[in-house]
Amino acid sequence: VYFPSGPAMVSYVIQVDDGKQVETVLIGREGAVGGIVSHGHLPAYARCVVQFPGEFLTIEVDRLDAIKEKSPAVANIFDRYADCLMAQVFQSVACNAAHTIEQRTAKWLVSAIERTGATKVPLTQEQLAGMLGVGRTYISRVIANLKASKFLITRRRALEIQDLPAVQALS
Repeated sequence: VYFPSGPAMVSYVIQVDDGKQVETVLIGREGAVGGIVSHGHLPAYARCVVQFPGEFLTIEVDRLDAIKEKSPAVANIFDRYADCLMAQVFQSVACNAAHTIEQRTAKWLVSAIERTGATKVPLTQEQLAGMLGVGRTYISRVIANLKASKFLITRRRALEIQDLPAVQALS
């Protein structure tokens, strides 16, 4: 089981028919990946991709399971986390169906900031488009509009939020 810390962040992604990978869940310092829901013994239906590198704390699945058996409080924390993870998947599905690309982009950026504690998001527009399951040209227009509104600035291979309350409101 891996626990991202600091700016480390991972995504669960699903590969779709055309070979693209679409993000289903974003996990940062609030969560964990690997063996949380199925105890690491059942097949995974998503791939875990490191979006932002950093330090990860680790523990063997069997050791964590033993700790959970000895401590109902720890077991409850992980059960609640699994519930929250599923809620995030449900929220993502609803968001994809009901919101504009601009809103989804803003939501993703806010989520990344909340999970890493950094206002500079180290990714390309191509990566962001892939995670949101949209074409790069759409993301380019969204980023251009956010820049024109002074909500963010672009850096080489990074987006830097300038007006977090405005991006939160858009999300």
